[in-house]
Amino acid sequence: MNTIILGVDLAKTAFSVCEMGAAGHVRRRLDLKRDAFALWLAQQPAGTVVAMEACSGAHHWARRCHEYGLQPRIIAA
Repeated sequence: MNTIILGVDLAKTAFSVCEMGAAGHVRRRLDLKRDAFALWLAQQPAGTVVAMEACSGAHHWARRCHEYGLQPRIIAA
């Protein structure tokens, strides 16, 4: 089963990521620093949905997701 949704909690230095599979079950949780998150995001398969809360940095990360072929979703707080 492949990961189809990534839920991301954006913060100043460390981001929390939750990977969910097609059945809606949590596959794993990660805490990544900003640089490590950018590298990890680039390795995700194209078409993966990346959901994040609307905040000051969400649009920057949404643009990065588009560059990597991911589908960003910015959700109101």
